Amino acid sequence: MAERLRVVRVVDETPDAKSLVFARPPDFTYRPGQFLTLRVGDVARCYSLCSSPYTDDELAVTVKRTPDGYGSNWIHEHVVAGTELQALPPGGVFSPKSLDDDLLCCAAGSGITPIMSIVKSVLAAGSGSIVLCYANRDERSVIFRDGLAALVEAHPDRLTVIHWLETVQGLPTPPALSALLRPYVDREAFVCGPTPFMDAVSTALTELGTPSVRTERFLSLVKNPFEPRKKKPAAVADRTATVEVELDGERHTVTWPVNQRLLVAMREAGLPVPSSCEEGRCGACVCRRTDGEITMANNDVLDATDLADGYVLACQSLPASDKVAITYD
Repeated sequence: MAERLRVVRVVDETPDAKSLVFARPPDFTYRPGQFLTLRVGDVARCYSLCSSPYTDDELAVTVKRTPDGYGSNWIHEHVVAGTELQALPPGGVFSPKSLDDDLLCCAAGSGITPIMSIVKSVLAAGSGSIVLCYANRDERSVIFRDGLAALVEAHPDRLTVIHWLETVQGLPTPPALSALLRPYVDREAFVCGPTPFMDAVSTALTELGTPSVRTERFLSLVKNPFEPRKKKPAAVADRTATVEVELDGERHTVTWPVNQRLLVAMREAGLPVPSSCEEGRCGACVCRRTDGEITMANNDVLDATDLADGYVLACQSLPASDKVAITYD
């Protein structure tokens, strides 16, 4: 299911952040806020799309260099216009249900990447308004500074950007964020950035009673989904469940051994379901449970809102009822 994406240009966003702009293949679809899993040297890494499916003819991800980051350093040192990278289909559920809803977005550093995709999409294809709180070390670190300013100028009544600079205001803390974000707690919130920032925002918004706080977390993948998979012996179980799968507008009924992960059961049934890390760390295999019960062995990416909406990771799911229904549509 992997395809090769060709880099058409590399954009220097800040001294330590670059955007890779890819030619968009025909029939390539994605939702605002989703990510790509790219083969980077000898490893796989997940990078959010900062482009919008509604405004951009090309695809783009933004990568901030970190001192010990193998993936980010490899990209900064090796990728130029003309480079081709292998990519898995877009994944993730960090996306608004409706572009007509008013949103509160909070980002820090390169966490602005999926938020930028959401902001552009809402302004271009929806009627919602957005308040964006964007934290950075200093003014030179602000990714998409000019792009955000242009969007504010074009949509002054729908987009408000609040910049938080650590050199001026210090590190964001829950009390300080509570005071700043209190007027917007009735909106669904989307939060992305370093873990301490997301924890501080989530604490503040939860204490303020925000109805829904969506977070996006990326962890380095241990396995490389681009390497050939080793064939595992077929699962033998005393009991099986049945799962009805809605995929690409079609329904399939699959026998699901109770000791086998859902992803494996669907793959053995010949269904072309998406996946990446198979560790519960990326979210590429996410689907939504519509009936029955499922337990997950591991989950490092879905938050409480995702779970309440029925989202599960196919690579970590085991049946907890005799009949289950899921959908990818």
